[in-house]
Amino acid sequence: MTNFSLLEANPAILGGKPCIKGTRISVEFILELVASGSSVDDIVSAYPHLGKEAVQQAILYAAQLNKNEILLQIKAVA
Repeated sequence: MTNFSLLEANPAILGGKPCIKGTRISVEFILELVASGSSVDDIVSAYPHLGKEAVQQAILYAAQLNKNEILLQIKAVA
């Protein structure tokens, strides 16, 4: 089991979205940066207070969240 010690989900911060501890930078935002072409090093350069390990934990957290997700196709009945 992975330890996500650098992440937190606090209802008082961004409505409880998982964030990097001590920040208002969400896992979702990190994924949006990665999806737009940013590398971990790019993100840490832009947000040096995060640190590489925290950014990597955010990405791993998102990956593990979706690891066992199953998509179902539902056909509409006419």
